[in-house]
Amino acid sequence: MENVNKELKKYIEQAILPEYEKNGPSNDLAHAERSIARSMKFAKTVPDINYDIVYAVAAYHDIANHIDRDRHEIIAAEMAEKDENLKKFFSDEEIETIKEAIEDHRASKDDEPRSIYGRIISTADRNTSVEVCFERTYSFGKKFHPDYTDEQQFERAYNHLQEKYGDDGYAKFYFEDEEYDNFRKELSALLADKEAFMKKMQDYIAKQKAAGKVF
Repeated sequence: MENVNKELKKYIEQAILPEYEKNGPSNDLAHAERSIARSMKFAKTVPDINYDIVYAVAAYHDIANHIDRDRHEIIAAEMAEKDENLKKFFSDEEIETIKEAIEDHRASKDDEPRSIYGRIISTADRNTSVEVCFERTYSFGKKFHPDYTDEQQFERAYNHLQEKYGDDGYAKFYFEDEEYDNFRKELSALLADKEAFMKKMQDYIAKQKAAGKVF
């Protein structure tokens, strides 16, 4: 983070990132920190990038997930736009860029991001671990479909991941990344063999529960 304004970083760490503790486990502080780290990684491949904008976008992108998951990118963008403290670090034009990038980050959005900053966070926000996919989809299912049996949860997870990461999936990726490529290969093989997918997810969730993980 050596390229980020120290005062901006201090403000984000003290006032913004703690808000992620209000989110569920699939969009918690660990997810925010990982998205920031990956955003900075991709930013280093772009000439003349504004690292402060990259950092602010990544810090805000999922902050409103606990408010309204279906509209979290819109609400988060509005929160960033209205944040008077951000205006100490950015011009009105830069604030608009931040707002648009946050709005554009969601995988299910039909249109491509309007700027390089949107493409960075959209890419950084993607899963790169099959186990994380299992955990996030299972946690989401338990929260929004608490009446489902585990078998139904695994079925829902399979269908969701097929829709998102299958051959015609809607998840987009704008930067080369070996970690993501390896993840897609592993997940694609599982999606091609539903029985193997269900068994692997069942075993993983059972192991997490045995270790004391609460979903």
